[in-house]
Amino acid sequence: MLMPFEIIETIKMIQEENLDIRTITMGISLRDCASSSANESREKIYNKITRLAANLVKVGEDIEKEYGIPIVNKRISVTPISLVAESSDEENYVKFAETLDKAADAVGVNFIGGFSALIQKGYTVGDKKLIASIPEALSSTKKVCSSVNVASTKAGINMDAVREMGYVIKKAAHLSADSGGLACAKLVVFANVPEDNPFMAGAFHGVGEPECVINVGVSGPGVVKSALEKVKGADFETVSETIKKTAFKITRMGQLVAREASKRLGVSFGIVDLSLAPTPTIGDSVAHILEEMGLEKCGTHGTTAALALLNDAVKKGGTMASSSVGGLSGAFIPVSEDAGMIDAVKQGALTIEKLEAMTCVCSVGLDMIVVPGDTSEETISAIIADEAAIGVINNKTTAVRIIPAPGKKVGDVVEFGGLLGSGPVMKVSKFSSKDFINRGGRIPAPLNSLRN
Repeated sequence: MLMPFEIIETIKMIQEENLDIRTITMGISLRDCASSSANESREKIYNKITRLAANLVKVGEDIEKEYGIPIVNKRISVTPISLVAESSDEENYVKFAETLDKAADAVGVNFIGGFSALIQKGYTVGDKKLIASIPEALSSTKKVCSSVNVASTKAGINMDAVREMGYVIKKAAHLSADSGGLACAKLVVFANVPEDNPFMAGAFHGVGEPECVINVGVSGPGVVKSALEKVKGADFETVSETIKKTAFKITRMGQLVAREASKRLGVSFGIVDLSLAPTPTIGDSVAHILEEMGLEKCGTHGTTAALALLNDAVKKGGTMASSSVGGLSGAFIPVSEDAGMIDAVKQGALTIEKLEAMTCVCSVGLDMIVVPGDTSEETISAIIADEAAIGVINNKTTAVRIIPAPGKKVGDVVEFGGLLGSGPVMKVSKFSSKDFINRGGRIPAPLNSLRN
């Protein structure tokens, strides 16, 4: 039973500390939409999405009004299109992306994820076609998001795929040059990708998921920072306990919304993803949480330790509050979407190398990183390889969402707008990784993969 002070506390979190439900994401299986006829398959896809998600936006808005809880995004994730389109007679999957975009528009959601492929151990014919289609698909649609899993702890790293994704990213940037390479902001390259993640751009509906499911992503960096302000100067045990208690409260709110949406839509409740996902709004920054712990500026020495504490405490608090915590759950560090991260980059405190170290202990990886437009394909591939190695060796999810902004150089700022914010162009190493990347093949799975 909720006590009056708890209700007042939650209202304060929403009104003053930017607490929100970042997304309600409906996962939809499209496995039964496969057909030898591409046109028939696309018709099935459109009809199924628009039927199952017809009331998603309305239900989200109704819950917002009734409970006073902001729900920022309503989204859809679908079965990886490489699996669905593979049996069709299509050579290029761009029309499948256009169908997803059309369906997303019809039901009014913000984004739709699942123009995806799982190639950690190798390609199928459908995987090859989908990956070749990504640059055109993302540059010609508005709401479609794409992800490619190139590595896992069990399989190792598919270096052929890593090499190819460098070229795919560069081409996507070129085709969307008029918007600063925006297509790349809708593309994530993963290691150990989770199949129930509600956050874009990496969301897709995994093959082990139910027919239709509701996953909710909660966010509250401002709430955590506010809680830490009350224990200024306290020891780290106190800091950890404060974050855990705050994460508990946030997760309970997320579970309430998830179960209510699930009931009203008549579909399964999946997971609550408790990820501290920042926005460009002042007071909604993960970097500022780390600075509240005593760092002068995010990126200085001690930042990785502070982030490790934050990520661990968030997970502990979330799992105390719900037995259905999943997805990524922890702390995100996207540069362009976090006002504190942006400021740290501009002041020279935060570099790509430091961000890479931080990804060893955070929820995802190098996220929304803008680099010079003349960055080579091989350098981008090498950045992906490094991040995949961190994920594979440490048995965790890592990812790269990188934007080689056409015509931009270090120190420039690229404006994306909305939740994507603005990205300061970051310096990359001037030394080549070309010969390393061009070896191809597969980096074998580490010994710790043999856990059966």
